[in-house]
Amino acid sequence: MPDLLLELFSEEIPARMQRRAADDLKTLVTNALVDAGLPYEGAKAFATPRRLALHVAGVPAASSATREERKGPRVGSPEKAIEGFLRGAGLSSIDEATIQSDPKKGEFYVAVIEKPGRDALEIIADFMPGLIKGFPWPKSMRWGEGSMRWVRPLHSIVATFGPETEEPDVVSFEVEGVKSGQTTRGHRFLADEAFEVRRFDDYATKLEKHKVVLDAERRKDIIQHDARDRALALGLELVEDEGLLDEVSGLVEWPVVLTGEFEEEFLEIPDECIRLTIRANQKCFVLKDPKTGKLANRFVLTSNIEATDGGKVIVAGNEKVIRARLSDARFFWETDLKTRLADNLPKLDSIVFHEKLGTQGERVKRLEALAAQIAPLVGADIEKAKRAAHLSKADLVSAMVYEFPELQGLMGKTYAEKQGEDASVAIAIEDHYRPQGPSDSVPTDPVAIAVALADKLDLLAGFWAIDEKPTGSKDPYALRRAALGVIRIILENNLRLALASQIEAALQLTTFGAKSQAGTVADLMAFLADRLKVYLKDEGARHDLIDAVFALDGQDDLLMVVRRVEALGKFVASDDGANLAAGYKRAVNILRAEEKKDGTPVAGRPHADHFKEQAEIDLASAIDTARAEAETAVKTENFEGAMEALSKLRAPVDSFFEAILVNADEAELRLNRLRLLAEIRDAVHVVADFSKIAG
Repeated sequence: MPDLLLELFSEEIPARMQRRAADDLKTLVTNALVDAGLPYEGAKAFATPRRLALHVAGVPAASSATREERKGPRVGSPEKAIEGFLRGAGLSSIDEATIQSDPKKGEFYVAVIEKPGRDALEIIADFMPGLIKGFPWPKSMRWGEGSMRWVRPLHSIVATFGPETEEPDVVSFEVEGVKSGQTTRGHRFLADEAFEVRRFDDYATKLEKHKVVLDAERRKDIIQHDARDRALALGLELVEDEGLLDEVSGLVEWPVVLTGEFEEEFLEIPDECIRLTIRANQKCFVLKDPKTGKLANRFVLTSNIEATDGGKVIVAGNEKVIRARLSDARFFWETDLKTRLADNLPKLDSIVFHEKLGTQGERVKRLEALAAQIAPLVGADIEKAKRAAHLSKADLVSAMVYEFPELQGLMGKTYAEKQGEDASVAIAIEDHYRPQGPSDSVPTDPVAIAVALADKLDLLAGFWAIDEKPTGSKDPYALRRAALGVIRIILENNLRLALASQIEAALQLTTFGAKSQAGTVADLMAFLADRLKVYLKDEGARHDLIDAVFALDGQDDLLMVVRRVEALGKFVASDDGANLAAGYKRAVNILRAEEKKDGTPVAGRPHADHFKEQAEIDLASAIDTARAEAETAVKTENFEGAMEALSKLRAPVDSFFEAILVNADEAELRLNRLRLLAEIRDAVHVVADFSKIAG
């Protein structure tokens, strides 16, 4: 079957747009083919700095003829209904429709729409101009006198179609004066001549000869392997950077890897500052000494040309720029070292954190108070926690963080160490931002834990207090990430923490804490419960079991919630657990029906002297024993033991429902038996609300 080759050749496409643009081209073209009745076998898109390309394999030479019967209104329907039917069916007169009869619906019009098959060449030529004109670039431009918009000026279009065994045809169309053909160009500097292509294999091979590596993944592999080899030759290691590798592969069509160096004196600057300076300004990789783990005074750059001098001029130019940028970084570093972190704090009073939540300075005061309260609960020194919170945001006004905001925390830690602060205080300044994502580690030092929890709880409580909560599609203040951070810190450090009281304390520290505080605490706890479901779902836990545990009053100790959920999961997966759950639901359904009739809940203890059957006596005794054992087990946090105690109810509950008619004619007897069912419900609720469990 024929293959389709497309190439859109332009001025340089920004690296950050290339991958998405290639995916969009593939989606738009393949959807258009399928919609036109041209299914395909496979498609792959490519992007380089100067071209988007697409290969679609196994496209039929023509679409199939189709016949469709479209049912219309009944004969005698209003004129407007007839007109709408004619427009939809593409008929000029109702005489072109047929009339069919239905025994129930009577006579109605039917349009028979027959569409002949069309050549694929014609179909593709029809949809391509509109597709190119409407291409979804994030940013686009006009050039010359035309009205067309493209990311950069579009120079040529390759569009060929045909089977492997024949000379392909050109898909002929025109877009704002740019006519499709089969001519493209090679590398801008190394092979900038025009050449003709036929199909994809021919196209890719000729591009390679003209110094263009079409596949971005292959360009990445070349850069990465050559960079590693060059580092190894110097006795060093490449500092891997996947994001930079993606970007650099989008800047070159013919990657050539070179190495440069800078003065050793710049190694006095912290490694991360050097890496970011070189990365941000020159898109270069840094190297490290495997013996020390510290950066070396070497870097790797990726050129887009094979220079006749082996790249000496290119390397020298990069070295010159990097030397200047590192000089700036050293100036920032030395300037910051002259000022103690604590002396930066007054500047935070002029930086607004949020118009309704005050300045960064005010926020720091809240963090100090909250960290001091949390510290003894997590085994941290109170004064160290207060000091760490006091200094936690001081580096935000440093010269280095102003230049590189992503260094916040890290620079604070570095300056704190240089200025003789306690090691735990310095660690907390950096780690209180963690975890910043699902793959980031959580703080483990107690002081860092206290400040990190304070930071995230203040964030959550503050925005809840001013009713700036995440919506389904928006979370501008990263509150979901903050909530997940709280959960991970608590669970991964095995912390026992009454979370509701800490949220309440955080709310009291805000200006708005007094407004509807109880409801706000409950609402925020519900949000945390939802985030916990997401977290535990990834761990394989069932969300309904989390609901069952959270439904009990006072469940704000997340570590205990998780342990209950784990024990409950094992229990309901067993035969005893499944059968008890079924018996519980039967009891609750009967109770619900009776309570609905009377409008009042079934209350009170059953009377032993009203029991008439042995199954009632046995169940009452089993409930008393199981509830007492379960309550004792829960108090000692032996949740497996609590489940084991409940499992003893299975047999007497089953026997009760087999032998006893709950809704007896005798009112007193019926009430006593309903109270016995309520006892089952209450005993089970010692562990979890089984009504929340699915199935």
